[in-house]
Amino acid sequence: MSSRRYRTRMPQSILIFDFGTNEEAAQQARHKVESWQQALRLGKKMLFKFEREQSAEGPDNALANASATDETLPKEKPVTKKVAKAKKASKQDEPEAAGDGSGPAPAARVRLLIRMAFSGHEKLLQQRMLDRFAGEEPFKSAQSETIHEADASFDASAELFDSLD
Repeated sequence: MSSRRYRTRMPQSILIFDFGTNEEAAQQARHKVESWQQALRLGKKMLFKFEREQSAEGPDNALANASATDETLPKEKPVTKKVAKAKKASKQDEPEAAGDGSGPAPAARVRLLIRMAFSGHEKLLQQRMLDRFAGEEPFKSAQSETIHEADASFDASAELFDSLD
């Protein structure tokens, strides 16, 4: 008998969660995945990456809308120093107006891609992880898609995963 070891490639699955423009839910999902990686000692068996797409409304559209409303506003009355300080403090707490170009970026569509690669004897762990994703809250509310290696769209999804930073 020879003691050859046959190395087979681990079957892979890619999970895609579309959070829309909800960045907070995407970050909660990232924290959950990181904690599962650490707690279950998964290492490189479960990797994740984000894909962000900018929305159709860019800063140019917001600038045009803001400049049209600025002309129609009445002129403000002179204010005292105390009122001016209070207004200045409240404006620092609020985000910048989109009209000056330095405001918040337009909402981006956020997708979380997770690649799971478990060996043949870890099929039970893989199924439990898939069930956990389906039952946990940030993932449950997102639109999800699971692509296994046997699926026709797996190659395109794997290329997309590899191309993301």
